[in-house]
Amino acid sequence: MERLCGPKLPFWVANQTLHTDSPDLPVCFQLSVLSWLPCVYLWLACPPYVFYLQRNNRGYIMMSILNRVKTVFALVLWIVCWTDLFGTFNEMRQGDTQPPIYFVTPLVVGMTMLLATFLIQFERLRGVQSSGILFIFWFLSVLCAIVPFRSKILQAKFQSEIPDKLRFTTFYFYFSLVVVELILCCFNEKPPLFSNVDTDPNPCPQSTAGFLSTMTFWWFTSMAIKGYRNPLEAKDLWSLNKKDSSEEVVPKLLREWDLEQAKAHSAQDQSTQALYSKPPPAGESNHVGEGSSPEEVEVLLSKQKTPKKPSFLRSLIRAFGPYFLIGSAFKLLQDLITFVNPQLLRLLISFTKQKDAPTWWGYALAFLMFFTAFLQTLILHQHFQYCFVTGMRLRTSIIGAIYRKSLIITNAAKRTSTVGEIVNLMSVDAQRFMDLTTFLNMLWSAPLQIILALYFLWLNLGPSVLAGVAVMILLIPLNAAIAVRTRAYQVEQMQYKDARIKLMNEILNGIKVLKLYAWENSFKDKVLEIRQKELNVLRKTAYLGALSTMAWTSAPFLVALMTFAVYVTVDKNNILDAEKAFVSLSLFNILRFPLNMLPQVISSVVQASVSLKRIQDFLSHEELDPESVDKNNTATNSSVTLVNGKFTWAKQDPPALHNINLMVPQGSLLAVVGHVGCGKSSLVSALLGEMEKLEGDISIRGSVAFVPQQAWIQNATLRDNILFGKAYNEQKYRRCLEACALTPDLEVLPGGDLTEIGEKGINLSGGQRQRVSLARALYNEADVYLLDDPLSAVDAHVAKHIFDHAIGPEGALQGKTRILVTHGISFLPQVDNIVVMVEGRVSEMGSYQELLQQNGAFAEFLRNYSLEDIVEEEATVALIDDEDFPDDALSNHTDMVDSEPVVNEAKRKFIRQISVISGDLENPRSRSVRRRLCSERKHAEPDPEKKLPKVEKLIQAETTETGRVKVKVFWEYAKAVGPLLTLFICFLYGCQSAAAIGANVWLSEWTNDAAQNMTQENVSMRVGVYAALGIAQGILVMVSSFTLAMGNIGAARKLHYALLDNKFHTPQSFFDTTPIGRIINRFSKDIYVIDEALPSTVLMFLGTFFSSLSTMIVIVASTPIFAVVIAPLAFIYVFVQRFYVATSRQLKRLESVSRSPIYSHFSETVTGSSVIRAYGRCDDFVLMSDMKVDENQKSYYPGIVANRWLGVRIEFIGNCIVLFAALFAVIGKDKLNPGLVGLSVSYALLVTMSLNWMVRMTSDLESNIVAVERVKEYSETKTEAPWEVEDKKPSPDWPSQGKVEFRDYSVRYREGLDLVLKNLTLSVRGGEKIGIVGRTGAGKSSMTLCLFRLLEAAGGEITIDGVKISEIGLHDLRSKLTIIPQEPVLFSGNLRMNLDPFEKYSDAEVWNALELSHLNKFVSNQPAKLDLECSEGGENLSVGQRQLVCLARALLRKTRILILDEATAAIDLETDDLIQSTIRTQFEDCTVFTIAHRLNTIMDYTRVLVLDKGQVAEFDTPTKLLSQRGIFYGMAKDAGLAQ
Repeated sequence: MERLCGPKLPFWVANQTLHTDSPDLPVCFQLSVLSWLPCVYLWLACPPYVFYLQRNNRGYIMMSILNRVKTVFALVLWIVCWTDLFGTFNEMRQGDTQPPIYFVTPLVVGMTMLLATFLIQFERLRGVQSSGILFIFWFLSVLCAIVPFRSKILQAKFQSEIPDKLRFTTFYFYFSLVVVELILCCFNEKPPLFSNVDTDPNPCPQSTAGFLSTMTFWWFTSMAIKGYRNPLEAKDLWSLNKKDSSEEVVPKLLREWDLEQAKAHSAQDQSTQALYSKPPPAGESNHVGEGSSPEEVEVLLSKQKTPKKPSFLRSLIRAFGPYFLIGSAFKLLQDLITFVNPQLLRLLISFTKQKDAPTWWGYALAFLMFFTAFLQTLILHQHFQYCFVTGMRLRTSIIGAIYRKSLIITNAAKRTSTVGEIVNLMSVDAQRFMDLTTFLNMLWSAPLQIILALYFLWLNLGPSVLAGVAVMILLIPLNAAIAVRTRAYQVEQMQYKDARIKLMNEILNGIKVLKLYAWENSFKDKVLEIRQKELNVLRKTAYLGALSTMAWTSAPFLVALMTFAVYVTVDKNNILDAEKAFVSLSLFNILRFPLNMLPQVISSVVQASVSLKRIQDFLSHEELDPESVDKNNTATNSSVTLVNGKFTWAKQDPPALHNINLMVPQGSLLAVVGHVGCGKSSLVSALLGEMEKLEGDISIRGSVAFVPQQAWIQNATLRDNILFGKAYNEQKYRRCLEACALTPDLEVLPGGDLTEIGEKGINLSGGQRQRVSLARALYNEADVYLLDDPLSAVDAHVAKHIFDHAIGPEGALQGKTRILVTHGISFLPQVDNIVVMVEGRVSEMGSYQELLQQNGAFAEFLRNYSLEDIVEEEATVALIDDEDFPDDALSNHTDMVDSEPVVNEAKRKFIRQISVISGDLENPRSRSVRRRLCSERKHAEPDPEKKLPKVEKLIQAETTETGRVKVKVFWEYAKAVGPLLTLFICFLYGCQSAAAIGANVWLSEWTNDAAQNMTQENVSMRVGVYAALGIAQGILVMVSSFTLAMGNIGAARKLHYALLDNKFHTPQSFFDTTPIGRIINRFSKDIYVIDEALPSTVLMFLGTFFSSLSTMIVIVASTPIFAVVIAPLAFIYVFVQRFYVATSRQLKRLESVSRSPIYSHFSETVTGSSVIRAYGRCDDFVLMSDMKVDENQKSYYPGIVANRWLGVRIEFIGNCIVLFAALFAVIGKDKLNPGLVGLSVSYALLVTMSLNWMVRMTSDLESNIVAVERVKEYSETKTEAPWEVEDKKPSPDWPSQGKVEFRDYSVRYREGLDLVLKNLTLSVRGGEKIGIVGRTGAGKSSMTLCLFRLLEAAGGEITIDGVKISEIGLHDLRSKLTIIPQEPVLFSGNLRMNLDPFEKYSDAEVWNALELSHLNKFVSNQPAKLDLECSEGGENLSVGQRQLVCLARALLRKTRILILDEATAAIDLETDDLIQSTIRTQFEDCTVFTIAHRLNTIMDYTRVLVLDKGQVAEFDTPTKLLSQRGIFYGMAKDAGLAQ
């Protein structure tokens, strides 16, 4: 420096700078270091920045006034600097030579100003609206110029005249211009031309935010304010940044992935080529090699077995790595800055020790601490922002990639993973990646922080640090062990939870049966038993949780204790003073975070690697070959050609179709028939290109429309399902509906064709679904129609209508090529050609007449079936009201039927089964019966489901949107925990904080020993008390967190019990109007929150609250003046917190609302992928999925930013606390001892973290406590009558006769609906057999429900043996009646439990019942006998067997009154006859009511009751009724039982 500045200008003078009350820096230092610092920065930052701008061009910005001013000022600055330079040259000419520094500095600064001018313009051309690089440059320049600014004024003050007028003037010019530049730099330029900001309705302000705004997340404030004023809605959200949207992110990843795959394939190809290269010709082969060649080849082969897999990780890194690295750079900076503050603390404490140090040191240190803390905050949140955005992009791209892949994987691949698993890939695995990115940097950052902290500790305390480190290392396995156990418990608890939800689901599905049989108690006990196990596991988890909380809280303390104790005892000369103690403490606190994070990060890396493998496997699946079907064939005149086709479903399976040859002429109708499983559907799939083509050629001319066997319905309106992406054309649309017989159905649906169809078409019957699917094909005018059995699920007359109007020769599709797979024989005469398939081959082909003449298998098949087919049709039609279809639809068959001989019994049965399978009662009128009757909810829901979605949303909005959660809910929860216990918990937390403060105060006292007289006497006492206080704190932590957990579990038990109890006592009508999903949600989601999420939130909340409180107490105690600052800081804190909580709660809700559509749309797509491909709509669906993902990210992104926004603001408050604590310590330094200063500042350094968490926890607490409210709401719904009324208990043998009387009885389903039964009066003597008949909706089922009091009377009464049933308890009544319901409901559990849940009967009685119900053969053949497990809903028994199980139940209970709701469908005649005969013999002395659908079963009953519109129409013996020729006679005639 001497050479530059010359001997007269020294570089550094200690007395002038440090040890004076008015410091100043020497001129040489000012000219060199201070002037060059900004220049060096800019020259270093420029090359990478220019390179970055070259790559990222955002379009250019027009020249604005702001830009012009900036440029001009920068040029003026350059001129000012060079004026200096020329001044120096001028002096040199006059012979006054200056030192070289006066040449170098102006030259360097001038060049730098030119560079700045260039950057200002270059950024404008590249579309940068606000420059961070230049802002930092101007900021540094101003900072560095402040010192000369002050010193020049001081010099002028002390000297009479200014010696160097030129430089004095130029400097002040320079200073003012630099300040102006800095101010101008804070303003933004306009957005670049043609950017999407102008076109976007609601652009994200981030894209236009300035540098300062970006660093402090100021741009988010507008949303925070909006969210605070009124709850945010989806329309308030900003659109996604282009860079984060699916259209940019997904292709980026897919490009990399394709490259990877291509690489892997090429590597594979090379290796295989090497293997199969030509063998050397025989002449050349040397005899030595000949013997060994086979083995060698084998070795080669075995080495090559594992082809190189494409690595998904590599493509992820290529796509998103660079962006993520920016975040990592921030993290590195932040790690380094973290360690500045402990050093500053050391200087501050040593400053308070020196009584004569100049005061400005203290102030400088205080502000430096504040500044480093603030810088650290900004950098940390930038790092988080980068990480979270990377995570978000990862999730978007992974979901996009999986979705696109799922549309094109082969069937074989689809078999390997279920829909649920693929959805899991999307939800769970993509989510894991997203969570991992946030912490991924901890993998290198944690070890770095640990090493640095240990290094500084070693400097501070020497080798004794190792004692502390040893404790830390010992705690790691403890934490790990706890984590492992917790994980195991979690798995166990998930199992119990799943079991409980499954059971609840069954109970709610079969709630009607439970009520009819009075079985509620037994099932309630089962649920509670599972719940008890679940709570036990929760309790164990709580023990572990308390342990780990203790480890986590006392770890820093134990480490400090060990270190200090060892340090003091090892050597007599080691004295623990304030500096050493508190600096070490703050370093230990830094250590705490990485040590706790490392194990978590490692475990989440492991999880993510599993996820990675699963995603990679899925994305590497085989894809369908788009070329397998030739679409643009023009050679032949036939529109579908198949030559020598051989197809299989998966490469390793045997072929499913052999040697298929087909030519379908343009415009003809081809029927494909054959037995079940002969390959009819496979043929259609082959034509669609869904199967693996082994050999042969397919060509199809023109577009294809496809109707699958299982109709695929989207969760959209009925109209959208039919349009399927085509434009709406009223006329064409009406014609399609008409042709598919959908017009009458629309009148029944609540919203017509705009009715929202539930998932999988849940609120349509099977036949309606099938017809919607057909209408979709009709509307999408294609050239070739592939119809896979579209008539299977519809009734005979509807099928006829559809065939005539749509498919057949006269239908809407005439002139199109149609391939129809069918079982309906009646249509075959009208088709052009018939293909008969047998075991995957075409056995015959030709027109109807030709095949009959050939007299082959087909002819035989026809002769057997055709006539019955017609009979069956006739019968079905007769059952249904004939209003929709005019009589002539039937008349053409009738004559054939009359002359029909008696048909062979077995065949009739077979046909009956077929018709049953297809007879999903289509006719809207006949559906209303099912709507009321079915205990199976699927059909019972349509009513409520369709009207409710609107209501449903209102209900949800009510509970969550009322801004702040009411205090009442918190009080409810506190009551459930127990008010005294709540107070006790708070008291414990108070004690624990007190112990912690006590320990640290003691430490500060201990360190003051050193200052007084260096005593060694009371070391053991100091260590002992310190240890005692610390250990007390640890124990208190454990006790308090354990008590809290116990309280929470108690509350969870109470709340669940109340909910469960109430739901068993709720009347049936509630279940009819509330979708099951909503009740299940209370039992799963909300109870889960109360079980697991709430306790941990409360724990964290109390912890952070008390630690923040204790910090305040400590600082106020040591520097009382601090109390003044608390009020304004607290005000700002609460202010920010309210803004944040309001906004973030709503954002969370919007995010979760928009998340489920992604998954439901996805699972829908997977199930309907063949339809989507057939109609060629893959791209549209990909777009839809992308839109849904973007919609979800639109609410997720502000959520991330909200956390950053909050973080910066709250940490700023924390930094202010540090600043004031330090300032007041400096001000009061004469009165304070160093120990207290150390104590208060080291506490202040800790507070930022807890303040930040406290806000988050408040917000979580508010979102989670809502669950308590929701559970409460359903625990307090209206209940039904009591189960037992003590003083009205009937005698044990009641009813002895079984005499039933209805007096003037009326009933309605729910308030506000019409009466279903009107003034019914009739009396039935004991032992009579009564048949109840009537049209659909006449009130037959309602009568039976009234006997059980599932419906309460609206007027009149029912008596049984003289006892009014309305007065006795429900269980007393229901246990004395027996019903065999229409739809047999079984529960999962063993057979024994399904027959006798209360275990009242002996095994012998159970076997006897099984024998009478003809099940004993089946059961005794089972290895498990009575313990045969029934799966959910009894799926593993056939429907007939389930019906027999219900009969066995009835036989076991053997009550005086039996009600038989005859099953319309599902049972074959045989079972039916069995049941009837059993009932006649076993229940001959009982009163039997039968709701009959088939009249032949009740022809021999004592009396028949005919109901019509809820009133008694006829009531007499069957013979009398027939002779009266009334309604009954008409029905009998229709059924062919009367002439």
